[in-house]
Amino acid sequence: MLTVERLNNRLYNSRERVYTWLRYITLFNSLLAIALLIYGYGFNLTHEAVSMVFGWLDVIFGSFVLVYLIRVLYSFHRQEFIKRTGTEAFIMALLIANGIVNYIFGFKVLYFLSNWLEFKNYTSFYEVVSTIFLIVLIGLETSKASIRISAVKLKPASSFIGSFILLVFAGAGLLMLPAMTNTPNGMPFIDALFTSASAACVTGLIVVDTATYFTFKGQLIILFLIQLGGIGIISFATFFAALLKEGMGLKHQSIIHDFMSSESLFSSQGLLRQVIWLTLLIEGIGFVAIFMTWGPEAQFESLGEKLFFSLFHSIAAFCNAGFSLYTNNLYELPVRTAYILHIVIALLVVMGGLGFSPIMDVFSPKALRERLMMPWKDWKLNSKIAIYMAIILIVFGTVGYYLLERKNSLSGLNFTEAVITAFFQSVITRTAGFNTVDFTKLLDPTLIMIIFLMFIGASPGSTGGGIKTTTFLLIAVSVISTIRGKKIISIDKRTIPMELLFKAFSVITFAAAYCLLAVFVLSITEPKQNGIDLLFEQVSAFATVGLSTGVTPQLSPFGKILITFSMFLGRVGTVTLALAISRPVISNAYHYPDAHVMVG
Repeated sequence: MLTVERLNNRLYNSRERVYTWLRYITLFNSLLAIALLIYGYGFNLTHEAVSMVFGWLDVIFGSFVLVYLIRVLYSFHRQEFIKRTGTEAFIMALLIANGIVNYIFGFKVLYFLSNWLEFKNYTSFYEVVSTIFLIVLIGLETSKASIRISAVKLKPASSFIGSFILLVFAGAGLLMLPAMTNTPNGMPFIDALFTSASAACVTGLIVVDTATYFTFKGQLIILFLIQLGGIGIISFATFFAALLKEGMGLKHQSIIHDFMSSESLFSSQGLLRQVIWLTLLIEGIGFVAIFMTWGPEAQFESLGEKLFFSLFHSIAAFCNAGFSLYTNNLYELPVRTAYILHIVIALLVVMGGLGFSPIMDVFSPKALRERLMMPWKDWKLNSKIAIYMAIILIVFGTVGYYLLERKNSLSGLNFTEAVITAFFQSVITRTAGFNTVDFTKLLDPTLIMIIFLMFIGASPGSTGGGIKTTTFLLIAVSVISTIRGKKIISIDKRTIPMELLFKAFSVITFAAAYCLLAVFVLSITEPKQNGIDLLFEQVSAFATVGLSTGVTPQLSPFGKILITFSMFLGRVGTVTLALAISRPVISNAYHYPDAHVMVG
C-alpha cells in the first residue's frame, strides 16, 4: 500500500502539466455552462430540449466536482487545501450528496423542495436552483482570474467604471432573450439597456411594467443586477477571492478603498468581508420582516411566490433600487395600506443609504460590544455626519411633505397613516424609488422639495446616489464660515482640509451643470412634457432615486439614452469618472502671484 509520501512523489512530476490541463478544462466548462444557461434559460424551448440542456449541465457539475477532487489529490497538503478552499469544498459536497441521493437512492431532493414551496412547475424550480449553483461556481472561477487585475494597466477608477459598463450591457443582452419577457418579439435594445442600467445603477426608473412585462426569469435577472450593482461587481469578485483565500492585489484594494470610502488601503479587505456578510444579514432580516408584514389583502398563488416577492423587495430596498413586482409599485391596492410593511421597507432603505462604513462603525456586533465595554468611545466623524444628516433630512422631508400634502395626497388618511406616508416618502426621495402615493398628482411645491432632497441623496459609500450628504454639509459649513469670516473650516473639532472643500465644490458644480444641460436637451427632445416633470425625471435619474411623475415610458429613444447615461453617471460618481478620463499633472510645484477679483 502506498504511503502518502510515495503517492506525492509519484504525482509530483505530472503536477504542473495536470494543473495546466485543469485550467483549460475549467475554462471550457465555464464557457460551455454560460452558453447552455443562455440557451436553456433565455429561449422558449420544448420539454425535450430543456431536458437535454440540463442533462449537459449535470455533466458540467460532475466535471467541476472531478476537477476539484483532482486538485485535492495534487495539493499534497490535502486537509489544509480543503480548509483553505472551504467555500468550494462545501459546494462540491452538496453536489456530491445530491448526486448520490438522486442517482443511487432515487430520491429527488429538488423535487421534494419544489413541492414543499408549492412551485407549479418542477422544471422551472430545477432551472433556478441549477442556475444559482452554476453562477456561484462560475463566480468562484472568475474571482480567481480577477486577482490578476493588478497586472492590467488601468486606473482603479477605470476598472470600477468598466465593471459597471460590462454589467449593464450583459444585463441588457440577457433581458432581450425571448424567455425573459411576455412579448412575442422580445424586448427592444433601447428598453433593455434602459432597464438594465436602471437595475445595475440601483435606480428604479422603468419604461415597461416590471410586474407584467417580464417573466419570472426576467425578474430574476433584474434582481441579480440590483444585487451586483448595489455592492459592485468588483466587490463581489474580490469577496469571492477572499473566500478562496486568493488574496487581494493593490488595485483591488484601491478600488474597494474608493468604493467603500474606507480610511486606508489596509482596512479595505477586512471592511469588504464585513460589509458583504452584514449586507446579506440585513437583507435576510428584511426578507423575514417583509414576509411577515404583507397586508391581509396581498394574495399570493403559492408559498414560493410569496418568498420571491419578499426577497425581491428586501434586496431592492436595501440596495436602494425602487423596483417593485407590483404594477403601481407600493401604491398598488393590496399593499397601499400595509403600513407596517412600509415602515420595514423604509428602514431597509435608510440602512442602505447610510453607507457601509457607518453601518460597520455603529451597527456591527463588534462595534456594539466595544461600546458596551467602553461607553465613552465615540463614533467616527463620517458616521456622525451620515447619521445626523440622514435624521435631519428625513425629519425635514417628513414635516415638509405632511404640511404641503395634508389636503392633497394625504387627504382621507388619519394622523398616524398620514405621518407614516409622509415619513416613507421622505425616506425614499433621497435614495430609493418606491412610492405609496400617486406622484402624478403631487403639488409643484412638493415636487420642488423632493427634487432638492433627491439632489442631496444618500451618504458616501452607500447604495444611494446624489451629491451625497457629506458634500452638502461641507458646502453649507463652508458658506456659513465664509459669512462669519472664518478662515479655518471645522466640523466636530476637526479641521476640514481645503482639498476636501475643492472636491465638494467640484462635485456640486458638475452635478448642477450636468443636470441643467440634460434638462435643456430633454426640453428639446421631449417638447410635449412639462419643464418641472423633465427636471424631476433628470434629477431622479442622476441621483439614482427612481421616482417619476409618469414621464419615463413616454420618452423618445434619445431621451431614454440620455436618462440612461444620467443613471450611469450618477452611480459611478462624477469624481470617479473625472479620475478615469483625467491625465496626471506633470507638476504643480509652483505658485503664481495672488489675484484680486471682485466676487458678488
